[in-house]
Amino acid sequence: MMPEDLLAKARAAKGFMPDDEGDLLHRVALDRLRHGPALEVGSYCGKSAIYLGAAARATGGTVFTVDHHRGSEENQVGWEYHDPALADPVFGRLDTLPTFRRTIADAGLEDHVVAVVGRSTTVSAHWRTPLSLLFVDGGHTDEHAGNDFTGFGRWVARDAALVVHDVFADPAEGGQAPYRVYLRALDRGFEEVESLGSMRVLRRVAGDAGDPVG
Repeated sequence: MMPEDLLAKARAAKGFMPDDEGDLLHRVALDRLRHGPALEVGSYCGKSAIYLGAAARATGGTVFTVDHHRGSEENQVGWEYHDPALADPVFGRLDTLPTFRRTIADAGLEDHVVAVVGRSTTVSAHWRTPLSLLFVDGGHTDEHAGNDFTGFGRWVARDAALVVHDVFADPAEGGQAPYRVYLRALDRGFEEVESLGSMRVLRRVAGDAGDPVG
């Protein structure tokens, strides 16, 4: 079980992940982080990073979180999930990095959660470390979600986990880009092992870290 103090901080943190999906993410991370580092694409304000970081603290593991912290398309002015409290007063653009850093520091997880600030495509082009867990929860357009999977999915080790968030088969329930990433993964060497709400947990059964997922 996740420690009560960290569970309370995760549930109180700004973000969009339901409690039961967060608990599942923590459980998967607790199993996988014993075998190598995890990487999260799409950090926002650190809610999911607490679930991952709690597992890293318990196992002595490390979680890398990749985000440019300027907000995805649904977090911009005029969109449903825009939060004006997160806007940079100087540049007028979203800047979730200060909130993310406070969230992780307040949870006491700075030794286990490493923030990588940059675009997914830029970071993944230079990434070379096999992953025990990849959590894809970044931009929800086909371009961004697809790039996240193509860039980092190749570094998921054999038998390691890929977790995709906001997967909706029905367009009436949510955007389709993560769903299409999920389908691509099934067609490129991954098999589904668990699902809950909009979260899908897959295991790499073909290929190994470094092999393209296309």
